[in-house]
Amino acid sequence: MSIRPARIAQAKENGLNHSLDYPLLILIAALIGFGLIMVFSASYAFAYVNTGNALHFFLRQVIWTVLGVIAMLAALSIDYRSWRALALPIMIFTIGLLVLVLIIGQVRFGAVRQFFEGSGQPSEFAKVSIIIYIAAWLTSRKQNLTQISYGLAPFAVLLGLMVSLIVAQPDISTSMLITLTAVVMFFVAGAAWIQVGLTLLLAGLTFGVVITFSAHAQERIQIFLQTIVNPFNTTNFHLREAIYALVEGGVFGQGLANSVHKQPPGLPAVHSDSIFAVVGEELGLIGSLLVLALFFFFAYRGMRVALRAPDDFGTLLALGITTWLVSQALINIAVITATFPFTGLPLPFFSYGGSSTLANLIGVGILLNISRGGGGGIDLSAYSRFWRRDGRTRLSDPDRGGSPARRRRAASGSYARDRD
Repeated sequence: MSIRPARIAQAKENGLNHSLDYPLLILIAALIGFGLIMVFSASYAFAYVNTGNALHFFLRQVIWTVLGVIAMLAALSIDYRSWRALALPIMIFTIGLLVLVLIIGQVRFGAVRQFFEGSGQPSEFAKVSIIIYIAAWLTSRKQNLTQISYGLAPFAVLLGLMVSLIVAQPDISTSMLITLTAVVMFFVAGAAWIQVGLTLLLAGLTFGVVITFSAHAQERIQIFLQTIVNPFNTTNFHLREAIYALVEGGVFGQGLANSVHKQPPGLPAVHSDSIFAVVGEELGLIGSLLVLALFFFFAYRGMRVALRAPDDFGTLLALGITTWLVSQALINIAVITATFPFTGLPLPFFSYGGSSTLANLIGVGILLNISRGGGGGIDLSAYSRFWRRDGRTRLSDPDRGGSPARRRRAASGSYARDRD
């Protein structure tokens, strides 16, 4: 099954000119700038009360943003095809970090998911790593994905291993986000509807069991059901403050820096998970809709990059990055507006956080490189020989290697493959 529509494949055959997606680049700059303004506005009162320096969190976020932009430019300079050859070592390294954080990580809010007092969270970088690995894995098996033993079964085992390490922290919201992204990639790669349905059913049952045995998760579900009836009478102080902040913002808002609910001891996590509530209170419905519009435009540009990618790996990689960032943004907004059970997912490009900022901008850098058809001053494939045998990646690929008969079929075009 072809990943992209026939018209896209035909356009590629006729020669599709790729150039850097400047509207996407401008959009990212707008999101970064808007996000920094809101981090300052949301954090200065809390920072002054808790650290004595009103600029404490803002300056730290500026530093992380600068590092993130450098990382984005580096990713933009790396041919995205290099990530396919490095998918396995990156995934092994990520799994190692996820195991290590369970052993020596620091406990915060009842979860073990961070190093260095919150500055390093492996689960944030796992989002990028898993997308790269799954894109490489699916591309190598695209001819046989409809076979249960070759497609669904190993996909379920692979995804289950990755997600279980994050659930163990526990971080159920990130696990669900990764599962959603992986299933979307699986479907677009060519999986049959029944395979996708079985995957969703298995994931639903698994998360149902996890929630059943997690008192913390059950409490959040109960709060959500209570909130549906009347969000203003919920027993959850965090959610109640967020709803009041949005309501008091009205259509035009109270004005930038004029939020009342951000004042201590008001809205918890005001500069991180709850920053959208500050946007709603200070900039009103108009500001909130602007944030949504920016992410919908990001979704459009990201999907456009995916459809115009030179090969199937680029398509899946761009699709995964776009699905991850847009879904995370929509979930965060849904939580703050009491239309989704409470989670700890940050709002991309807005919420304070070093790991999330770096991971988001690395993902964007890869997406920008795909938009221009690959290329760049850095080629990582030369450094991946340790992970290759006879010039072939260790990831199984039906188009490369195998039996003489398989190579003859590949040469005759039975295994058509997109190349530049």
